Amino acid sequence: MQFLTDKLEFPPVDTANEYGMLAIGGDLSTERLLLAYNSGIFPWYCDGEPVVWYSPDERMVLYSNELRVSKSMQQVLKKGVFKVTFNQAFEEVIYNCKTIERKDEFGTWITDEMEDAYIKLHKLGIAKSVEVWRDKKLVGGLYGLEIGNIFCGESMFSKESNASKVALINLVNHAPKKYELIDCQIYNEHLASLGAREIDRTEFMKYLIK
Repeated sequence: MQFLTDKLEFPPVDTANEYGMLAIGGDLSTERLLLAYNSGIFPWYCDGEPVVWYSPDERMVLYSNELRVSKSMQQVLKKGVFKVTFNQAFEEVIYNCKTIERKDEFGTWITDEMEDAYIKLHKLGIAKSVEVWRDKKLVGGLYGLEIGNIFCGESMFSKESNASKVALINLVNHAPKKYELIDCQIYNEHLASLGAREIDRTEFMKYLIK
């Protein structure tokens, strides 16, 4: 694992350790974040710690044509109780992803520094959000980066049952841009139930160099 300097570079992704940790240090400048995501790398660390950069050997992805929507979820969508928008409340979405309580987790990994960095990316039209509303209240959503034909998902939240699923389904089926795949980064049972699966890093990297 390499310690980064001020130089805008990362080590080769195949030098990541068994946990996917590739490098430590650097900053969350727009230029470094764009280099990272275009190289199959993402930051993940806790407040008060140096930035840690990851590129896991097994990458969790959701191919748009492999999305699975259960019958019960189809009924939820048909009822039309949720309204979905795109890129209308990015800052609210990332704030909720940062502050919402999550079961069996030790707190947020979205630091103030990360929040500011992704808001900058949103203002540049690179970071995107999906918002789920009920009775004019924001009850769910997700955000991530648009890198070519890939949506690099960062985080999602839900204040009501199924709200985050509604966000992801609408990202795949109704987003302004049709994505070839959604990068989910690491394995998650919730996403696996919707059709996401792991592929090796070499296969994932092919989508970044198209």
